[in-house]
Parts: sequence; C-alpha cells; structure tokens
Amino acid sequence: MIQSMTAYARQEIKGDWGTAVWEVRSVNQRYLETYIRLPEQFRSLEAVLRERLRKKLQRGKVEVFLKYTANASSVGQLTVNETLAKQLIESANWVLAESSNGQLNPLDILKWPGVMEAEETDMNEVQKQILAGFDGLVKDFIEARGSEGANLKVMIDTRLENILEQAAIVEQHMPAIMEWQKERLQNKLADAKVDIDEARLEQELIFLAQKTDVAEELDRLKSHVSETQKIMKKGGACGRRLDFMMQEFNREANTLASKSINADVTNAAVELKVLIEQMREQIQNIE
Repeated sequence: MIQSMTAYARQEIKGDWGTAVWEVRSVNQRYLETYIRLPEQFRSLEAVLRERLRKKLQRGKVEVFLKYTANASSVGQLTVNETLAKQLIESANWVLAESSNGQLNPLDILKWPGVMEAEETDMNEVQKQILAGFDGLVKDFIEARGSEGANLKVMIDTRLENILEQAAIVEQHMPAIMEWQKERLQNKLADAKVDIDEARLEQELIFLAQKTDVAEELDRLKSHVSETQKIMKKGGACGRRLDFMMQEFNREANTLASKSINADVTNAAVELKVLIEQMREQIQNIE
C-alpha cells in the first residue's frame, strides 16, 4: 500500500479521571521529523511516543498534540496533616511570644506545603489509558495516510496511461516523418542542382534517420512506466524511488523534444513534460 505523508487523525479518551484528546497531523518531509507537545504531567511519555511513531512511520513531518482535562469530581478528599500542623502552630506561637508582635493566621498554616493533602489520582492507570488511546490514534492516522495514498496512486496511474498514449502518438507519426524527411532532403538537393550518387544519398538518409529517431526514447518511456507501476504495486516507503523515476522520465522527454522536427511530436513532448510534472508534484507527498 502507498501512504501519503499528508494526513490528520483525532482520538478522544474518557475516564473517571477526566478527558484526553490526541491530535496528529503530518506534511511531506524528506525524513521523519516528530514534534510532540504534552501537558507537564505526561512529559515522561515523550520518548515512548517518539519510539512508537518511529516504528510505524519512515518519512514526514509529524506533529502530535495531547490536551488533558482532569475531572474535578475525581480529586480525592482533602485531609489535614495534624502532626505537621501542630508543629507549625507551636513554632508560630513561640515566634509571636518572643516578638510580642503579630497574630497567627490559621490559613497561613493550611497553606504550608504538606499540611493539606489530597488523595492523588492513580496517574499510572491514566497514562496506561492515554497510551492505549495513542495507539488507536496512530492506527487511524496510518489508515488516513493509506486512504490518501490510494487516491495518489489512482492519479499517477492515470498519468502513466496518458504517457503511453503520447508515446503511441509519436510512434504512429514516425513513418510519415521519416518519409517526409527523405522527400525534403531530395527536394533540397534537386533545388540546389547537386548531383549526388545513390550510395551517398543513402548515407545521408541513414544519418538523418539516426539523428531524429526516437525509438529508443519511446522504449525507455514504456520501460519507465512499467517500472513505476511495479514500484507502486509493491508499496511501502517508495516515495524516493518514485521521485528518481520522475527524473528518468524527464530525461527521455527532454531528449524527445530535442529531436522533434514535427509539430505533432513537439506537442507530444510538451504533453509528456506536463504529465511528468503533475506526477512529480504528487509524488512529493508519498512516504
């Protein structure tokens, strides 16, 4: 299967502890680049998430976001550390007695770190559920990349068929072009009243035919079409190989254009370059 590097997915997880929403989006990139943004209490998961992405993806700029909202009702009952509070009160009263100034505020005692305690949510369980949601997110994300990749494949297949059609058009015109060249050369010699023997004329015609013959270019175009189809059928991370094939296509199209002495062949060469460029633009998005 061909996968596009452009995709988006979203996954929501709900529990007694609250709600978490995963989002992931990606665009084309030469290599795999991952950007992960997590709330502070889940920073420890970043290395795990990055490794899971690395095992599933090979190319693309991937951005992952996690939004976490704790459930207020899940916060445990507040309790007072009486031992610590008594120690603080005794110490504060001693300070007040020594200074004979000020007044003890109970709220200041309660604000002291460790005096008020709340039953903590089991964050290990929360992280476990959030990681499971992340795995579901990656699964949906890969499916989205595959769906977009399938659309790209259809477009590229259509362009490859069009390339074969243009090659066939050139092939159909070649006999007539060669005959036209022969007549054109003979007419020029006749107009110039140049007396040339048949052997020399035959040599000139052979040289002219070799100079303008595009059979090799057409054969290579067909071969490139076949190879590109094989690459896409095999699937996987084939974007770089397909990009290389576009360079090969361009080479043949340029040679074909340079040999053209006929408007139909010129038009076909131009159309080939348009088709190749359309494929190249889309292949930039393939993993």
